[in-house]
Amino acid sequence: MTMIKRGFAALAAGALSTALAMPASAEPVKFDFWFGLSGDLARVVDTLCKNFNASQKDYEVVCTSQGNYDATLQNTIAAFRAGKQPAVVQVYDVGTATMMLSGAYKPADKLMEENGYKIDYADYFPGIARYYATSKGEMLSFPFNSSTPLMYWNKDAFAKIGKTEAPKTWEDVGADLKALKDAGYECPMAINISANESWQLMEQFSALHNQPIATKNNGYDGLDARLEVNKTKFVQYVTDLKKWYDAGLIKIKSKDLGQDMVQAFASGTCQLILTSVGDHGTVGRTQKEGMKWDVAELPVYAGTERKNSLVGGASLWVLSGKSDAEYKGAAAFLNFIHDPKTALFWSTNTGYIPVTKSGFDYMKGQGFYDKAPYKGREVAIASLTASEPTEITRGIRLGNFTQIRAEFGTQMQAIFANKVSVQEGLDTLVKNGDAILDRFQQTYPGKTLP
Repeated sequence: MTMIKRGFAALAAGALSTALAMPASAEPVKFDFWFGLSGDLARVVDTLCKNFNASQKDYEVVCTSQGNYDATLQNTIAAFRAGKQPAVVQVYDVGTATMMLSGAYKPADKLMEENGYKIDYADYFPGIARYYATSKGEMLSFPFNSSTPLMYWNKDAFAKIGKTEAPKTWEDVGADLKALKDAGYECPMAINISANESWQLMEQFSALHNQPIATKNNGYDGLDARLEVNKTKFVQYVTDLKKWYDAGLIKIKSKDLGQDMVQAFASGTCQLILTSVGDHGTVGRTQKEGMKWDVAELPVYAGTERKNSLVGGASLWVLSGKSDAEYKGAAAFLNFIHDPKTALFWSTNTGYIPVTKSGFDYMKGQGFYDKAPYKGREVAIASLTASEPTEITRGIRLGNFTQIRAEFGTQMQAIFANKVSVQEGLDTLVKNGDAILDRFQQTYPGKTLP
């Protein structure tokens, strides 16, 4: 990831040449959109692109999957160096700081204004908009595929312990897990402690409890931010998870071990998981026949004033160095995606949530959330809007954060393997994470986040 940051930093230092002007022929103006989704999600994006092309005759978006988020960013760097960058690129949430500092983009709000589109940016859910906006609220990119985590719980299993609702506090979770174990369930709860689960376990927990991941308001106020999860409520959380794991109330499930969390829940093997709303459709399609289940907001510790959860996923950035004609096409494409009808198509086929209030209202008006298989997904909106975002819960603006997530996975595995204590593992996470942040800061000397 360091090479990625340096690549964008180098690109930002020089001006990019403008491409060819709009052709005089009646042929539609073509522009490229690169994205990092694959499999079924890639096929939905392809359909979305076909829908846009069929909706008008002036522009043709050429949509190409790069396989995954990391490859998308790396390939974009290489394309910039060759002067063949796409007009629009999908960049995942943790790449936001890198994009902001790169200077290799055209601000989305200015693009739309220049091309005559009036976008009500207040229409975006605050918890989503502020993740991708500057400190002044300027939208540099357009939120695209957005998600947040939920608690998935097996209603049949909980009925056997006399419960008709999901646990709302972590204290209740502990009691319920023991009751499930006593009732004969081998796997009351499944978790994963890999790098990717930093999003659910560390980042979301911290946001809900209004606890910082790092100083400087999670990096929003300066590149000299440093981690501090070794001295927040997160220490108690990891301590409880480890205690429940040692007692056999939690099992670790991952693809490397033969069955991931979602599969373990859908098959009825494990009765409780924490995962993205984006997995809602997968559970519905693959669940054990007849199994009754539901979703709820993630628990908080008793006495906590719940705050909004964080948005995950990615946003769309318009890159610099393209022609006016391509920018007109890109603006039309973003406006198409912003349409509430597109939000309904997108959420119906992916499980991702609408990013605007108007999109959400339109979907409710269409009865989207009234019955299976979509009923329950509205809980994600409730989680994202549980409070007005604070200076901590607006998001995370830390460089090289993918590397920090990897360090999270390393230290969590050491903790759960009894190689280090909880405090020792989190202290090491902070120490090594700070070294990563220091390298990022040195990559952009004298720069500040917009």
